[in-house]
Amino acid sequence: MTTPAPEPAGNTHPSHGSDEPTVLLLRLAGPLQSWGVRSSFNRRDTGAEPTKSGVIGLLAAAAGHPREQPLGELADLTLGIRVDQPGTLLRDYHTVSDYRGRPLPQAGVSAKGIQKPTSPAKHTHVTTRFYLQDAVFVAALDGPPGLLTTLDRAVRNPAFPLALGRRSCPPTQPLSLGLRTTDMETALRSEPWQASAHTREQYARRLGRERGLHQPLHAGTIDCAATIEDPRGDDRLQDAPVSFDPHQRAFTSRQVRHAWLAIPTGFDHIDDDQPHGQADDPDHDPFALLGW
Repeated sequence: MTTPAPEPAGNTHPSHGSDEPTVLLLRLAGPLQSWGVRSSFNRRDTGAEPTKSGVIGLLAAAAGHPREQPLGELADLTLGIRVDQPGTLLRDYHTVSDYRGRPLPQAGVSAKGIQKPTSPAKHTHVTTRFYLQDAVFVAALDGPPGLLTTLDRAVRNPAFPLALGRRSCPPTQPLSLGLRTTDMETALRSEPWQASAHTREQYARRLGRERGLHQPLHAGTIDCAATIEDPRGDDRLQDAPVSFDPHQRAFTSRQVRHAWLAIPTGFDHIDDDQPHGQADDPDHDPFALLGW
């Protein structure tokens, strides 16, 4: 995975009493990620982007919160997700059985919290799980500066192992990009592109070909998709956690809006966007080949 670009000028560590808008930036990257929303039983899907329940769960684990503990201020954090590298979908097929030869338990639990046995007894389950491989996201969390400062420290020294949506998906370092004293959208627009070195050079080569050049073109900005929590947003997601208690797991919905953000690529050398004037040639007519 890529080594992130140096921190921009807005990177600060505000005091707990600061009234300035503060955002905590996380770099969510790893060989595998899985952000399920509607998963059930033996088929576990993944969304195209990290869910709020997954990100809040990661922060709760970093802070050492047991699953039964109320979420408190964590539930009130506002989330924005930027897609720096969408990755590709991976389907994982495997079977599950008990090495002791016992029938497998079912998903339901008894009043004592013990999983009930399958009826009729089943000794093997076929499961299908989906992952995002080689994806990179930037998550921005808006909230009280004191809480974000505490969470930033917790992520750097987590109490429990951290995961990108599923226990088998550990994150790569660095996870925390630090605090920014600005609003969420500005923070997402200002943070340099976090894609891998391979993806960045692949983008430069493709851009060079599109411009009719015989060499890569290292542009100054790239457009990245973003999903920003906004009460005036025109889309609704059912992924806001209410409780992680295994016996009382609950979620609610939240309003979001989708946007494209022009962000700095962070290349060491930035080429002129149109070095030979070929991209915006006023005489270019795409219908000329058709004789129109």
